[in-house]
Amino acid sequence: MKRYEALFILNTAGAEESVPEIIDRITAGIQELGGKVLQVQKMDKRPFARTPNRKVTSGYYVNFELEGPVELAVKLPHHFDFDPGVYRVLVTKAEKKAEPAVGVAEA
Repeated sequence: MKRYEALFILNTAGAEESVPEIIDRITAGIQELGGKVLQVQKMDKRPFARTPNRKVTSGYYVNFELEGPVELAVKLPHHFDFDPGVYRVLVTKAEKKAEPAVGVAEA
C-alpha cells in the first residue's frame, strides 16, 4: 500500500452547503477503488489565478491523505471525470514524515 495526497478542487457553483455531500461522494469513490482515507483537510474557497472558463472563477479546495494500491493514483482522477461537483484532481505521492533518530540525545 502506497500513501498519496489528492487535492480536489470542487465546483460548488455558489452552493457551499453541498461541500460535505461532495466530500462523502469522494470518500466513497476512493474506497470503491480500494483506497483508504486517512485524513481530510478542508481548505477555503479560493479564486483561480487564471480562469480557463469564465463560468468557473473559483473553487473550494479539499486535500485528502490516503493509502491504496499503486493503480489508485492513475484511476482516481478518471473516476471523477464526469462528477459535476469535482472540477480538478491532482494526485501526488505523499512524502515520508521524518522520524526522530534512535539513540541521539537532544541538546
